[in-house]
This record gives sequence, C-alpha cells and structure tokens, in this order.
Amino acid sequence: MDYKQELITTIHDFGCDLDLLEARLTQLCETFPTAVLIPALYEELERPALTRIRDCLTTCQFVNTVVVCLYAKSLEQYTKAVHFFSVLPQPTLVIWENSPRVNQLLEKLREKGLDLMSFKGKGRAVWIGLGVVSLQAEAIALHDADIITYDKSYPLKLLFPLLEKELGISFNKAYYARLGGDPRGFHGRVMRLFVTPLLVALMDLYGYNNYLRYLSAYRYPLSGEFALTNDIALNTRIPSNWGLEIGLLAEVYRNLAPQRIAQIDLGNFDHKHQVIGNSSQEGLRKMCSDVLRSILRTLIETERVVVTREQIHTLRIKFTREAQDFTRQYFVDARFNNLHYDRHQEEATVDIFQQVIAEAGEEFFQNPAAAQIPDWTRALAAMPALREQLREATRRDMAEAKAILAANPDFIPLENINAESKSPNPLNSI
Repeated sequence: MDYKQELITTIHDFGCDLDLLEARLTQLCETFPTAVLIPALYEELERPALTRIRDCLTTCQFVNTVVVCLYAKSLEQYTKAVHFFSVLPQPTLVIWENSPRVNQLLEKLREKGLDLMSFKGKGRAVWIGLGVVSLQAEAIALHDADIITYDKSYPLKLLFPLLEKELGISFNKAYYARLGGDPRGFHGRVMRLFVTPLLVALMDLYGYNNYLRYLSAYRYPLSGEFALTNDIALNTRIPSNWGLEIGLLAEVYRNLAPQRIAQIDLGNFDHKHQVIGNSSQEGLRKMCSDVLRSILRTLIETERVVVTREQIHTLRIKFTREAQDFTRQYFVDARFNNLHYDRHQEEATVDIFQQVIAEAGEEFFQNPAAAQIPDWTRALAAMPALREQLREATRRDMAEAKAILAANPDFIPLENINAESKSPNPLNSI
C-alpha cells in the first residue's frame, strides 16, 4: 500500500468507510442528480456479468438514473433487453442505438452536414448515451457491461469525488489490479506489456513533455470506468475506435486543468478478455494500434512533436527493450505472490506488440486524421433539440417493447436467454 501522488490526484483506498461515503452521496444526489451509463451489445445479456451489474444497481440509492445504450439486431432482442432492465428501481432508459427512430434522427443530422451514421461501435454508443443522460444528470459514471467483479462500490467511488464540491473534481478515472483466472495471475496485457513500456520509450525518444507526463500519471489509462460532469460530457470529442479510453484522456487533457482530474482505486478487477488477433485489425493488436496512433496524434497536436518513420523504427527498438525488462519484473512479482506467470508467453506477446508499432506507425503516416466523433456542442448547433428528440425516440421504443411484453405473456424471459442462445435462431446472438 502506498500514498504516492501524481500530476493528477490519486484517491487511494486505505480502508475507506464505504457506508459513510454511501450515506453522504445519497444525500448529495438529492441536489446533484447522478446517473450510470452502460454501453452494451445484446450478447452481453447472455453473460452473467451484466446480471450481476444490474442486480448491484438495484441497491444503489445514490444512482438517480440508469441509461443503457444497446446495440441490438432486432426489435425482439431490444424487447428482451427492456424486460431485463425492468427490475431496476431507478428511472431507466434503454436506448436502442441503431433503432429506426434513432437512425432517422441521425440521418437528419447527416443532412445538416454532420455524419454520425458512419461511426459504429462503442464510441457511437457512448456519444449517444452521454447526450441523453446529460439532460438529467449532473454527474455521470460510465462503465462497460462485462465486469465480473462488479459491486456497488464501483459507481460509489466513481461518483463521490464529483458531487462533493469542495474537492473540485470534474473527471474521475478508475484504476485497479487486473488479477484473476484459474490459476490466478496477471491480466491486462495491453496495459502491462504495451502501454506502460510504450510511454517509457516515448519519453526516452521525445523527452518528459507535459502530455507524456500526464498520461504516465494514470495508473490504468486504459480502464473503461470513469465519471465526468455533464458539461465535460457535452464538450468532449469521443474517439470511435479502440483508442476510445486513451483518446478520451487526450480530450480531458485539452479541456481540464490537472487539479480537476482524479483517479480512484477500485481494488481487484476482472472482465471479459480479448484475443490477441491475427492482424493489426483484430483483437488486442487492433487496440494497441489505435492506442499508439492516438498518442502520436496528440503529441503532434499538443506538444508540437514531429514524428518521422526513422523515429518509429527507434521507438520499436526502445519499446522492445523496456517491455522485456517489465516481463522480468512481473515474473518476480508473480513468484513472490504465488501467481501463475508464463514468462515465455509474455515475451511472445511483446514480440507481437513490437510488430504492431511498425504496422501502426505506417498506418499513421498514410492516414494521420483522427477517428473522432464531434462533441455534442457542435451537434446541438446543427440540431438544438437533438438530445430531447433522442430521449423521446427511446421512450417510444421502450413503450413499443413494453406493449409487446404485455400482449405476449409467453414472451421468452431474459433469464432463459442462455438456454435460448443455444438454439439455431440467428436472432439470439450478435
């Protein structure tokens, strides 16, 4: 346990009194409304993690609103999702992000010169969700739908620093120890074996500049769990690729002073794991590629760094040496704590990641433009009532789903999705 501070405020858990924090946050949210936003695919409903998250949220009196931004292939899937979340005591909006009603609104936005239809995936879901939830919440906690270790302390810790106004925090990022599996061992390969040695190598190459110092202050910059105030939500461009988390930190860097940024300890944490992938367009290799290009782009934009192909070759060499040193350190840590650690596999992963640097570097030179969704203030300049219209579209979608449920008492309940997903019906999976 340590009490080290960084450029941004680090909020440690020294055995904090969660009951005391919960009582205070429950009091504060009567004046400053809170919300939890969860971007999700329909397939997440077939896994136990989202059921755990939903059930934990039923006990969170300090959460005023729950918003789920769901990608579903059909009205049937969406209806099952509405049923699934109907047990929540909070007012709950299940946004069908690709519904005909939502798409019709986004099509109108495209006609006005702002194309959101070309963006897919988590980035678009987060953008839509932030727009709608900012109508009714002053503080918004966002997290993924695949957290295996979820409990009520997660949204509690994320939201509390934003509502306790004397703390002066507008953005709060989670950090944690990625441990799990059987046998128990280290997870978080992209963070441990790519981002951490990459930042060291970049500082060696470009110097200890402000942006790299800022990124290095985060203990887990790739965490998908954070909270932000509604004004920051409206003024932040959302990256549309797998560089979302690192790209979001770049936006926070531009928009906020370090004194208004914090990171908070969520303890041990585990969620769904991605495959490495066979190319730079798949799995963790795609994530690493997007992360590197995002960092290079921000260095150019904010630190006036000039990036050359020769420097990418140098970066690759420096990265490999740093990453190999980290594998030795993780080996020592794992052995002391009796954790499973396959050092050969770790070094093989480093070899793959160093190849990603070469591939991503070349992709960056060919197309250095950012894959970012414009912030909400620009969208509202084109369609001032867009947030309200998206909320109304969601209410109509939900009313249609509830009418189907009411008219069909034999409609397959969500608790049977796992069994149903084993059938050949293609509507039951994405």
